[in-house]
Amino acid sequence: MKYNALCIISDGVNSRLGSLFAAYEHFSAWRKVTGNESQAQDGINSLHTLIQGLFAKDRLRQVLRHFIYFPDASKEEVKVVCRYPQFYATLKLFAHIKAHRKPLGDGKGGTYFGTTGCGKSFTMLFLTRLLMKSVDFASPTIILITDRTDLDIQLTGQFSKAKEYIGDQIVCSVESRNHLREQLKGRSSGGVFLTTIHKFTEDTQLLSERDNIICISDEAHRSQLNLEQKVVVDEEKGTVRRSYGFAKYLHESLPNATYVGFTGTPVDATLAVFGPVVDAYTMSESVQDEITVRIVYEGRAAKILLDNSKLEEIEAYYARCAEQGASEYQIDESKKTTARMHAILGDPDRLKALAADFVAHYERRLEEGSTVKGKALFVCSKREIAYAFWQELIALRPAWNEVLTHEVCETCEKEASLNPQEEKKIKPMERVKMIMTRGKDDPEELYKMLGSKEYRKELARQFKFSTSNFKIALVVDMWLTGFDVPFLDSIYIDKPIQRHNLIQTISRVNRRFAGKEKGLAVDYIGIKKQMNQALAQYNTADQQNIEEIGQSLIVVRDHLDLLGTIFHRFDARPYFSGTPVQQLNCLNRAADHAMRTDKNEKRCMFLVKRLKAAYDICCGSEELHQAERDQAHFYLAVRSIIFKLNKGDAPDTARMNARVRAMIAEALQAEGVEEILKLGEDKTETIDIFADDYLARLEKIKLPNTKIKLLQQLLAKAISDFKKVNKTQGLDFSKKFKDLVDRYNERKEEDVLMSMESKSNMLEDFTNEIMGLLQALKKEKESFAELGIDLEEKAFYDILKELARKYDFSYPENKLLTLAQVVKEVVDDKAQYTDWNQREDIRAGLKVELILLLAKHGYPPVDRDEVYQEIFEQAENFKKYRQIG
Repeated sequence: MKYNALCIISDGVNSRLGSLFAAYEHFSAWRKVTGNESQAQDGINSLHTLIQGLFAKDRLRQVLRHFIYFPDASKEEVKVVCRYPQFYATLKLFAHIKAHRKPLGDGKGGTYFGTTGCGKSFTMLFLTRLLMKSVDFASPTIILITDRTDLDIQLTGQFSKAKEYIGDQIVCSVESRNHLREQLKGRSSGGVFLTTIHKFTEDTQLLSERDNIICISDEAHRSQLNLEQKVVVDEEKGTVRRSYGFAKYLHESLPNATYVGFTGTPVDATLAVFGPVVDAYTMSESVQDEITVRIVYEGRAAKILLDNSKLEEIEAYYARCAEQGASEYQIDESKKTTARMHAILGDPDRLKALAADFVAHYERRLEEGSTVKGKALFVCSKREIAYAFWQELIALRPAWNEVLTHEVCETCEKEASLNPQEEKKIKPMERVKMIMTRGKDDPEELYKMLGSKEYRKELARQFKFSTSNFKIALVVDMWLTGFDVPFLDSIYIDKPIQRHNLIQTISRVNRRFAGKEKGLAVDYIGIKKQMNQALAQYNTADQQNIEEIGQSLIVVRDHLDLLGTIFHRFDARPYFSGTPVQQLNCLNRAADHAMRTDKNEKRCMFLVKRLKAAYDICCGSEELHQAERDQAHFYLAVRSIIFKLNKGDAPDTARMNARVRAMIAEALQAEGVEEILKLGEDKTETIDIFADDYLARLEKIKLPNTKIKLLQQLLAKAISDFKKVNKTQGLDFSKKFKDLVDRYNERKEEDVLMSMESKSNMLEDFTNEIMGLLQALKKEKESFAELGIDLEEKAFYDILKELARKYDFSYPENKLLTLAQVVKEVVDDKAQYTDWNQREDIRAGLKVELILLLAKHGYPPVDRDEVYQEIFEQAENFKKYRQIG
């Protein structure tokens, strides 16, 4: 394990690269060979790109040397292996910097366009190491520049843990321009310094004339571009004031540095300052690689009484700004001071309607279980409007302003189990909070609510706990970039936002998380046109990754129709109009109906899974009729019951309509399924599934397909447990069980259509065969007593007997029993040490003694290595799982 560099997993179609410690979702494909291909490969072709791309000798050496990162210190086992876009982007940027660095070049190191959420910070880290380790650059000084304090904190945290990896012990966050001057003074090389662009306006003195300084700018599409002069004329005072953007001061402070830009939304000015796009990783590629999820757009501006004339006025505002020739940055600035715009958005009647619609939409998603953890961002246009909106929310839902712990939070997971240390981290808090800086002129209540800088940091930490009661964040400018919460799946926008800022904003919901199929962007102001223009500007193909809510509605209705064909002969009326008992019975019969054949069951499960993904997105839409909602929950309930029978758990139920969730639990209890599945959950409870009273419980279950599924699950577990104490016989029973299940699943479709009596006989026969195998397993587990040996000796006896059968020789039964007992003595002698199975000297000694022992007892000279390996594995298993026997 210590020397493992990479892990590759593949089934021939899906091929992925990851690290030893990574969960499956962090394994990713390697879809390009040279990095210059216009289209990434998928399916079986991605296996070829992985072999030809990653395993080309030079590239593999580079990955092993430069692109595997271990943090200097971590409480967890962490190892980061690059993904292919990070690898190729780093190499291309390095080559471009080398070609354009001053004094011979123009100092424009190039622009990297990587979609939001693709891991640009790690690409910066890989690039920093490559620059530091390069002989050509002779240990340059790296300055990492962001335009927001929270981004600076994030990067500082990451880079400060990578000193060994970077190859330089000087990694620090710069407190001021003067602090940076002190750090650079007298330094001819080395050092990694992190700062914000705003610190460069503190004075205008030269910081350094060195040309081995590389400035890497994150979010290189905002304040790091404004090099131009700005003239402000005050007619009342009769004055003219000239000022320059932050970037101007930066470039004059470090005139010979080389500048590199990282951005998820490049604008023309980005290329003018940093040079051409050296490499790009688009939203489409990120979704295809399963790094991010698709975003669904839902327009709700018409729901909040904002009439067409007001919408037209907002659109005209955008147009006027563009016609005046202002830059994107200036448009955004002027927008903030447009009184008319705020008058429209802050109208009290509008805010009242807005709050009512948001509450209804948000609570519907909660009620339907369509949000992963109930987290949502609401983007307001102005601090005063955010405060007024908060007041409307609390007027509608006073409980949202109550300070609660995670333990009593309605939207938190009831099954969450936290250790004492985690409980200390999660603070009691209100459901909805405002995330804004406070001003000295704020009303007293607002001033206290917003808190200090440290308090806002704490709010950011709490929001990132899935079980915190803090679920809804009202923001204006903060948290819209560089703030990642993977389980955040809903963002509500009530602020005019221009192109590149808009893509950054909606991308808050594109991070991947278990159970999260897509992110939802709800528009309350009419940003659709701006969004489409932004996507078209950066990559036309990316428009395909922003869906309309209507598409999800179509998918839901299509899948309801497809599922209707599966259940067209099933009478589901009792579920929709019957008594509670009739509803429960209907659910169980529906699950049994879906399990008629393996093919039918798999198709049903697949269709309901896709239905669920689409339903989660559009459940807040009024266009979805109640009858359609009821149908959807019927199929979701059926799927959860089948899932429970197959896997012993039903993950969908945690995110389902509360009424249906309770109904599923009652349905399982009514049939006796839940009672049986829960047996053994208490580790202190000893359960014998072969006992008569246990088998009697199975008889409570009258539905044949349901009983068969449950028997399969129980038998599979029993065989798995037995295999741990007797590998040979366990494998034999596994084969018999597989043959039995295969015969059951291979029933032809016409068998399903046979007469009820014939069908009943067939299912009964299969049930009897499973019970027969269960009884045979019970007999085998007790057979050691009849031979006069113990359970472990019986396992060695079975190994020796199986090898005699395999190599077709005879060996006397009485000698076989004696040999098994002696083998156990030898194994016990070696296994008295706690680390016996890890020590090479003990394993070698065991092998020698076994060879001598077999020869002494006249056991034929078959493959000794095979005998040793079988006995060693059996002994290792038995010692580990002795308690099961």
